[in-house]
Parts: sequence; C-alpha cells; structure tokens
Amino acid sequence: MLTPLAVSLAGAVSAGETEERGRVIAQANCARCHNIAAAGDSPFPPAPPFRVIARMYRASDLEEAFVEGIVVGHPAMPEFTMTATQAAALSTFIDSLDR
Repeated sequence: MLTPLAVSLAGAVSAGETEERGRVIAQANCARCHNIAAAGDSPFPPAPPFRVIARMYRASDLEEAFVEGIVVGHPAMPEFTMTATQAAALSTFIDSLDR
C-alpha cells in the first residue's frame, strides 16, 4: 500500500526554498527512522542517516526513485507516493547534507 506524503507543495520556489521544503518533507515522513541531520545516528538503526544516503546516491537517482515509489529490501520501510515536486525537494535536501 502506498502512503501519501504528509506535506504538499505548490508553486515555483528558489533552490533554498526547495531545500527547506525537502527538509519539511523529511521531518514529517522520514525522521522517525532516518537521521536527517548533518551528524548523529538514526533513531532506527537499520535506516541509514540521510547524510550517508547523500554520499551513496546522486540526487537525480534519488528523485527518480522517489517518484517511481522507492522500495527497499526490508519490510520496515513504507512505500511512499510522491509528486515530482516533492521528490525534487526531498532529493535536494538529502543532497545538501553531503556539502
């Protein structure tokens, strides 16, 4: 079952606004398991911190996976429904953690 994201996005925004919207999406939907900060461990140890994910994947690959419905090899990760705008915001935020 696909879980809709808790945050919707509308309108054209700047790169900084896109990154902030991605942080809001991450906080609302991902932070329960993943660490979304620049340091520290994830609350759910099997879930890698977003800064680690940022080093493992290109933002464009993450964005595509988010739109297609990211599925991972463990049942604890829910499958999300994400618009292209939401996927761009979340991947931009994740990418920012590797700067």
